[in-house]
Amino acid sequence: MPREYDLIVIGAGTGGYVAAIRAAQLGLKTAVVEKQSALGGTCLLWGCIPTKALLEHAHALKVVRHARDWGVTLGDASAGSGQGPVGIDMGLVQARKDRIVAGLTKGVEFLFKKNKIDWIKGTARLTGNSGVDVFEGEKQTLRARKEIIVATGSAPRGIPGIEIDGKRIITSDEAIGLRDVPRTIAIMGSGAVGVEFASIFGRFGSDVTIVELLPRLVPVEDEGVSAELEKSFRKQGITSHTGASVTAAHVSGDGVDIDVQLGDGSTKRMRADYLLVATGRGPVTAGLNAEGVGLQMEKGYVKVDAQYRTNVPGISAIGDVITLGGPGHPQLAHVSSAEGILTAERIAGRESRPLNYDHVPGCTYCDPEIGSVGLTEAEAKSRGYDVRIGTFPFGVLGRSKMAGETEGFVKIVADRKYDELLGVHMIGPRSTELVAEATVALRLESTVEELIRTIHAHPTFAEAIGEAAHAVHGAAIHS
Repeated sequence: MPREYDLIVIGAGTGGYVAAIRAAQLGLKTAVVEKQSALGGTCLLWGCIPTKALLEHAHALKVVRHARDWGVTLGDASAGSGQGPVGIDMGLVQARKDRIVAGLTKGVEFLFKKNKIDWIKGTARLTGNSGVDVFEGEKQTLRARKEIIVATGSAPRGIPGIEIDGKRIITSDEAIGLRDVPRTIAIMGSGAVGVEFASIFGRFGSDVTIVELLPRLVPVEDEGVSAELEKSFRKQGITSHTGASVTAAHVSGDGVDIDVQLGDGSTKRMRADYLLVATGRGPVTAGLNAEGVGLQMEKGYVKVDAQYRTNVPGISAIGDVITLGGPGHPQLAHVSSAEGILTAERIAGRESRPLNYDHVPGCTYCDPEIGSVGLTEAEAKSRGYDVRIGTFPFGVLGRSKMAGETEGFVKIVADRKYDELLGVHMIGPRSTELVAEATVALRLESTVEELIRTIHAHPTFAEAIGEAAHAVHGAAIHS
């Protein structure tokens, strides 16, 4: 006899486990099928959490190296000069990162127990619109009385002709576990993953080179943000080749020989200890039998409607594994969680409104940080808006000077006709936190005038948002 549940969730990443918890809160008997030995999916195990932990270590090293600038001595008076014997112990770094990850995954296990959610360990295979077989030793058969949610996520995607061996040619999954600091590392791709690892290894002391196929770094961001990051990376000694591509890579001895075609058509041979392939992620559906049960697929992704229903009644899908049939669906942990909550509420009989993907904040934790929400200037113009722009540099703020973090700016994109706020883009200190204010403002359909009349505490980094709003009207106070 199959084990019966109201809801079966396949995958325990940030979409799946959040959907399961919300469903259980609403009274649904819920099971989650997860093949990994820990809960949390990519975000907790290989993505958001471990990478940001490493970035915090990189930031700590940066602060200590410049301690003398703050009048702080570290025993050896030379240690704070940036030239002294300050270093990084990767064994201790990895141990702390692993403790953080383990603590958070145990936290998800606790939440499952608290909400009486069954974690069924194994690999799931769909057998119909209500059936799931689980393989881990002996086969288990499950049946969903209401719905199945597919939340199997994504995995690093390779590049044709570049063989990832997991040792010298690696993905982010291997990069988070390196036990040594590379002398040299080349990074293919300058999306969030690429530039975050550039910041990590650059601060740790590696010679870093980025190869980006498109004409600028972080190509999904506003062009001004891209230019500011490239300028900052140049100051930090990080080399960027844009409009370039890796044409060949071969492991040789204790390194990788890499051929790069540059933007001017010339070629360059370089050698690095590691080549990190950070060129995007693809859906995980292998073994799921998605097409076997009739799910409509598009380039490997599960196609869903605005309520995350597939074409097969009784099966929904959320997170990195889905496509909505339009422009690229954001592969972000917080998007997966939001989709999971909405889907669980719909299955439980609650009314839910579709997400507005224009209001999804994006955060990139490189140094300097990037936060963005809404339309870029180019996107707004392409949609026919008569655009007004306001920018304000962080470096003018007293708070920035105190912190010694003066790079970057806030840029606001607005509609001239109705003063509507269309987008906010920032690069600089605390941008990944500051973007929350902009997200709320967009969600509430605020005007620039309303943002101007919002009092921003002094001295704070958030003052840059208020000043940028003033700048839209040509009335910034401090510039």
